[in-house]
Amino acid sequence: MTAPDQPVDELCDFAELIAHEQDFSGDRIDPAVRRRRRRRGLIITAVCIVLLLAVTGGYVGWALTAPVNPPAVTTRAPQLPVGEAVALATHTAAASAISIAGADAYLGEGASGTWSATGTGEPLPVASITKLITALVILDAAPLASADDPGPTITFGKSDHDLYDQYYVRGATIAPMPTGASMSLHDALAVMLIPSASNYAEALSSRVFGSQNAFLDATRDWLASHGLTGTTVTEPTGISPRNTSTPADLLAIAKLAAAHPAIAQIVATPSISIPGAGPLYNTNSLLGTAGITGLKTGNLGEGAHNLLYTATLDVGSADPLAITGVVLGGSSRESVNATVIAELESIRSGFHHVPVATAGQQVGSISTPWGSTAELVIGESASIFTWSDTPIELTMDIDTPPTYRDGTVVGSVTWTAGPNTVTAPVEIAGSIDPPTEWWRLTHPSELGSLMDAGD
Repeated sequence: MTAPDQPVDELCDFAELIAHEQDFSGDRIDPAVRRRRRRRGLIITAVCIVLLLAVTGGYVGWALTAPVNPPAVTTRAPQLPVGEAVALATHTAAASAISIAGADAYLGEGASGTWSATGTGEPLPVASITKLITALVILDAAPLASADDPGPTITFGKSDHDLYDQYYVRGATIAPMPTGASMSLHDALAVMLIPSASNYAEALSSRVFGSQNAFLDATRDWLASHGLTGTTVTEPTGISPRNTSTPADLLAIAKLAAAHPAIAQIVATPSISIPGAGPLYNTNSLLGTAGITGLKTGNLGEGAHNLLYTATLDVGSADPLAITGVVLGGSSRESVNATVIAELESIRSGFHHVPVATAGQQVGSISTPWGSTAELVIGESASIFTWSDTPIELTMDIDTPPTYRDGTVVGSVTWTAGPNTVTAPVEIAGSIDPPTEWWRLTHPSELGSLMDAGD
């Protein structure tokens, strides 16, 4: 009887090969040696596995704790606005000039001298503005202690009364001066300046100095002592066209008059009633309009209307501006007044707040290698006070914050224009999330070194 066929496969072949190993090697391997080799192999395998696990565990630990590069911050400065340029009112008169005190930081250091001028700088007839010079010369010789000091009493005689008729015939402005009437020097100056009474100008100057020649000598000395070389006075009223001055000199005279308490009070008075002279009304109809506080009108007829004025102008700065101006040779009183008001208003409108930023305006961005992003925005709206189209400068400072969370202030933007600065904070809009564990494990090149991790 034959035995059944045994299955034959590769494992059987391999077993048979092992069983007959000695047939190929020629020597039989000692079982003890074989056991030592197997044990060594197992040890090496175990060590490799341990090392592999250690390396893998070390990598994971490093990847999860290694520092990452900080977010990349990019900035872009907001566009600088440009203020609207002021359009100053223009004069059609023969000459004009204006001085502005209190605004040198905005308009330049020369603003308190002559800030703006038009027309000729040569001497022109000043008409009744002369009476302002007459008052200054009189008070230099016979000073008043204060704005309310009446000063000495003056009694008018027949020669003074005769001046009323003389100036009436000449078409000059006059005021009653009855023979034997008395009034204080302060009130007599008020009659001379408020309604511009020419008979009072001659009477007072003759009474204080003794004669017109003495008055004119004193006037020349006074002009020379104040460096007013462009001014000529030939009589005390201004009725003569030979009484002339330059715009620059008149600005200086106006400032001297405005600094004198008694004169400043008188020329700012719209109307007054004085015994012996009656009710009097100021020829300067602009008083109280557009901030105008004085000083003196003058005219010699059509085409020769003048105004020397002061004004206090509130433009929105810390303190009002002190304006001193003059217009010579205007076509009419109305045209002079209209242009002065327009000029003052244009100066006022030239000072303005210029918006420089709005809350939420983007000025940069933040991004990370792992894809988290946020924006840098201006935290609050801002505007800056400046003059006309004064250039606005900008600086932006951005710091590295400890955290990149929504609302964190990371810097500021500062704008400067003239003497003023304004600053707005820069904040983070949005939050930067940390990288995930998976991203860390799969982006080793984006991570720091092991040494960095131990710092």
